[in-house]
Amino acid sequence: MSSKKRNLIERLNSGPVICAEGFLFEIEKRGYMSSGEFVPMVSLEHPEALENLHRDFQHAGSDVVQAFTYNGHREKMKVIGKEELLEPLNRAALKIAKKIADNPIGKEPNLMAGNISNSNIWNDKDPKTHKEVEKMFSEMVGWAVDEGADMLIGETFYYAEEAYTALKVMKQTNLPSVITIAPMGENIMRDGFSIVDTCKELEQRGGDVVGMNCFRGPNTMMPYLKEIRKVLKCHVAALPVTYRTTEKHPTFFNLPDNNGCECHTPHKTPFPTALDPMQCNRYEIGKFAKESFDLGIKYLGVCCGANPMLIREVAEAVGLKVPASKYHEDMSTHMLFGTDKRIPKHQKDYQDKA
Repeated sequence: MSSKKRNLIERLNSGPVICAEGFLFEIEKRGYMSSGEFVPMVSLEHPEALENLHRDFQHAGSDVVQAFTYNGHREKMKVIGKEELLEPLNRAALKIAKKIADNPIGKEPNLMAGNISNSNIWNDKDPKTHKEVEKMFSEMVGWAVDEGADMLIGETFYYAEEAYTALKVMKQTNLPSVITIAPMGENIMRDGFSIVDTCKELEQRGGDVVGMNCFRGPNTMMPYLKEIRKVLKCHVAALPVTYRTTEKHPTFFNLPDNNGCECHTPHKTPFPTALDPMQCNRYEIGKFAKESFDLGIKYLGVCCGANPMLIREVAEAVGLKVPASKYHEDMSTHMLFGTDKRIPKHQKDYQDKA
């Protein structure tokens, strides 16, 4: 079936492509992952839960079914003492993603994406880590190709050179590759490269889709996306977290709770377990998607904090009608705020006192 699919670039050339990320937070909220540890054991321990999340995102309009292998790399598996489960975990996640992608709700099969991401051991001052990370990427990409991936995603890189290494490994497969960076609060890559220059270099090195994901919410990602879209000729990706980051706190790592919290986390910051009060609403996410699309950015989605309703909002904001559009809000029949003639007048009159 995959040979009959339109590939990623064909789809982007003809319109927007929606990609749901953010599995880490959503699976944790559904009770199948430990926050902080953030290892995607769900593909082995509760595959039905991962299938359900993929289907929910598919129903909401995601064109890409991204294998949930984020943090499922050799180094993280060593940290938790489960290195022997590395390949089974990766292959299970890839098989689940393939199953969902090849059984779409709409007319066209989805694209199944293999996934590699930040290793957290890359050190720009230690070349030995570079070789170790490249080996980790190579084995994961190899499994993705084995399991029939239609495309590859390299994401959440905060070292420019690590992103270049990820792209080099992905390019060796000849599959379409998406590469996205996630600069931290200093507003540069950790090895000193500027955000825009890093994206320019990724395009020069053959990135099919280049852009930003994670760490930053709409407000602190958009200024860089505007600059990136101006200077890049390739397709651009935009997948923010769903939190109200600010100029003073450009990422969600150190975002403070200014909403009257009376029960703070036992660790230093609201990240990652108490970000809920800083969540963007659906209209903010829709506005971001529409603004991005109007800039000419066609690879769109959201990362941490994503849920199916927000993915639907992204899709609808760029003019798509998806299966979940059937359940788009309709306030006309609400008991207090409705406009339907059958809503009693004494209810409508009580709106401001409710």
